Amino acid sequence: MTERLRYSTQTTAVIQALLDARVAWRYGYDLSRETGLRSGTLYPILMRLADSGLLEAAWKTVEPGRPPRHLYRLTPAGARSARAYLRDHAPRSAVPVLRGAEG
Repeated sequence: MTERLRYSTQTTAVIQALLDARVAWRYGYDLSRETGLRSGTLYPILMRLADSGLLEAAWKTVEPGRPPRHLYRLTPAGARSARAYLRDHAPRSAVPVLRGAEG
């Protein structure tokens, strides 16, 4: 069973972006651009979600000679948990995109 997380406004924006992608793997940089979160806020959220079993992470080599990039996607349990949370606490229209509003 996954640990119950506190879904801050920032975490809510991240899980919404991940849910919108369904099963697609997402780069942290793309999630940062979509949510408006800086790396110092985004990556700790991604680590907490992964540590809780709600998110899977993988490395992908993009081009030879370039460093691998980290990819993320919700696990099936993570998607269920995120949908349940959003359904009960944050209607889709109320989920903000946080352009420049970290806290």
